[in-house]
Amino acid sequence: MIQCQNCGKSNTPESQFCRFCGRRFTVRQPENYDYRAPRPYAWKTDEYQTQAEARVARTSDHVITPNQAYASAALAYRGPQDLTGNYRCPSCGTNYLPVVERRISTGGWITFALLLVFTVVFFWIGLLMKEDVPVCPVCRRRVG
Repeated sequence: MIQCQNCGKSNTPESQFCRFCGRRFTVRQPENYDYRAPRPYAWKTDEYQTQAEARVARTSDHVITPNQAYASAALAYRGPQDLTGNYRCPSCGTNYLPVVERRISTGGWITFALLLVFTVVFFWIGLLMKEDVPVCPVCRRRVG
């Protein structure tokens, strides 16, 4: 705590003015910390870089170099696949599994047409009524 020279009351050490009488405290000299700012771009100089060689990951059988460790792999999805035996499209006869699409349902089209005739404002509500439809990826026809 700092004692004010004017009123003699205690103040916090961080304060610059007395909180009771408002007198300014004398300016204290900052302590010498012997701190030097780092050189500009010091992290790019040789003193921060190591002279070690690249690390090599070892397995039980062989050594993997860093370039081999990150080799590109094939994509997971390869498009429609032939599943001979379990499924056959009734239209074109292929064995590809059907793709599920979201389409406006028949009831949605009927609602759209009726609301378009009777109310011009709410006709779009029928377009929100959708259903999942399985479609053959080859002939694009509805399945089932």
